Amino acid sequence: MSQKEIKIMQKILNVNDRIADDLRTEMSKKGIVYINLMSSPGSGKTKLLEKTAGAIRDKIFVIEGDIQTTLDAERLAAAGVGVYQINTGPFGGDCHLEAGWIRSALEEIELENVKYLFVENIGNLVCPAEFDVGAHINVVVLSVTEGEEKPLKYPLAFRNSQLCLISKTDLLPYLDIDLEMMKANMRKINPQIRIIELSAKSGQGIQDWLDFLAEYKT
Repeated sequence: MSQKEIKIMQKILNVNDRIADDLRTEMSKKGIVYINLMSSPGSGKTKLLEKTAGAIRDKIFVIEGDIQTTLDAERLAAAGVGVYQINTGPFGGDCHLEAGWIRSALEEIELENVKYLFVENIGNLVCPAEFDVGAHINVVVLSVTEGEEKPLKYPLAFRNSQLCLISKTDLLPYLDIDLEMMKANMRKINPQIRIIELSAKSGQGIQDWLDFLAEYKT
């Protein structure tokens, strides 16, 4: 990468970070807890949000990020969740959301009576971790099917997150995976990270997740 490219990237990130800080302040003033969900594709973010909405339906809004399609947004809307779709495909297919796009979305969203604002970021463990979207809480979702080594291979997502949700634990009896090693690898990257094991299918750990949300004060 040339010096010019580095300077351009630094400028982009600096502008993004200023907008992100403004968004964080704005949500705090409104008393809204703002959560950024990151994960690989297929980890269960949308299913988790459906389950979460079942408990706090009238207090949740989701900004849904995808390169193409509105499939996840349609699922959430069918579950009674307020949702706003951002597709990056028409703008080059970026593999992450940025604070400026969130700010533009919020100009069209009514957040009255909303307690929890979620961003379901585009599915991958690389780019979303590089761009601050202004959230109070970064949550990384890692399914048990992905393997123990993922925190070591994609450290930034775990380093920048306050919580990891280990999802799809109902599949553990059918997998050859060392769950304790997976957690130990997370803590090598981020010793302070909180970890909740859960299954949106069985309901195991969902109350711990809801309790985590309820504990947070803006």
